[in-house]
Amino acid sequence: MELPAEVLIHNELLNIKGARGILLQVNPDGYYEMNLTFGERVHRTLLPIQGTVVISPQPEDTTRQNLEIER
Repeated sequence: MELPAEVLIHNELLNIKGARGILLQVNPDGYYEMNLTFGERVHRTLLPIQGTVVISPQPEDTTRQNLEIER
């Protein structure tokens, strides 16, 4: 995934379920750095990797052959 990237975010601590945000970077200290909208304003937010789910809003093309998964 190239950054910045539009993502869907789930985080129980903030009671976020499927919120849209922009993933800016994955911090080596264990945080996702992203822009989230709260009310009418966009805020830079650090969310812990543990306890946060980040999902690409576009589904994968399952018809592609020979998929390589980078780990």
